[in-house]
Amino acid sequence: MASKKVDFDSLVPVDPPPEKGIVLFGKDLSQIPCFRNSFLYGISIGIGVGFLAFLKTSRPQLSSHIGFGSFCGTVLCYWFPCRYKWSKDEKEAEMLQRLMQQHVMLEGTEKERELDRKAESA
Repeated sequence: MASKKVDFDSLVPVDPPPEKGIVLFGKDLSQIPCFRNSFLYGISIGIGVGFLAFLKTSRPQLSSHIGFGSFCGTVLCYWFPCRYKWSKDEKEAEMLQRLMQQHVMLEGTEKERELDRKAESA
């Protein structure tokens, strides 16, 4: 009887290599919060407005300038509010984590009972 050889390397699941995003100045752009959405909105609105400007004026240079301007305006108008909201959410998450750690430290102590009494009376 011929013995079958088992290939143990094929039994170990191999994780696919991590996806490499676009790297600019040493930063992976896909890891920057709000980058993807702001650029997608900017590109789509810039192309749409540029195309409509071309249909209206039939001047390619003017319509490309209008399209690029609307791209820049859209990216900036979407980027800053998104980053502000992201920063605010990050600060709130840090504060909540710190408060949860303090609660764990006070759990079962006299200080916790005192705080519970104050909370009930309020």
